[in-house]
Amino acid sequence: MLQKILDPAAFIEAWQIVVTQFPQAVGDTLYITLVATGVATVIGLPLGVLLVVGEPGGVLPLPRWLLRVLDVAINLLRSIPFLILMILVIPLTRAIVGTSVGTTASIVPLIIAAFPFVARLMETACRQVDSGLIEAAQSMGATPFQIIWRVILPEAVPAIISGITISLTTVLGYSAMSGMVGGGGLGKIAINYGYYRYKYLVMLLAVVILVLLVQLFQFLGNYLMRRLDHRENG
Repeated sequence: MLQKILDPAAFIEAWQIVVTQFPQAVGDTLYITLVATGVATVIGLPLGVLLVVGEPGGVLPLPRWLLRVLDVAINLLRSIPFLILMILVIPLTRAIVGTSVGTTASIVPLIIAAFPFVARLMETACRQVDSGLIEAAQSMGATPFQIIWRVILPEAVPAIISGITISLTTVLGYSAMSGMVGGGGLGKIAINYGYYRYKYLVMLLAVVILVLLVQLFQFLGNYLMRRLDHRENG
């Protein structure tokens, strides 16, 4: 393997692949990751909030059976390995997108895999809010929705940003795995050239770019957390 990586001909071939295919692959990877994480957050954030405020004694108590159903459904989806999940949702992917392979098609299983994970992260973020602030809002006559919008969510913003950052890096890793079943992006290049054609240098370069993207997401997430955390800014 090392000999193939250090072969001058492999360098030339890898460079040609980088120039011709990597820009599109990076764009596809960002498209998949950002869209899937965005939709997963839209679904997972309300679920995470409901799991907290809907508890007995919470600001918006829900029926116990409903909370139990949500909890079990989230745990069930989180327990399914992503590769298996991609196969299970092929009919749903085909119904929504019109095909079960390709860059856009890979977004559907990514959303289904990510939103339960996001919901748990959002639940944790909301639980970190000082209960004294919630009690103070209740004593002043705030409605449940006012408490959610004006107390819980604003106070949980840094933790929510942290959760979204973790979700981005997780979905990025899943997007690479989607190349196994026809998904696009850097994962497809790594699998097609590194696994099927034994062009390990190309695979290595794809991995390096994935690592750099993770570092970029983490840097941006940390920056936003510091800017939006009033506890530090104050």
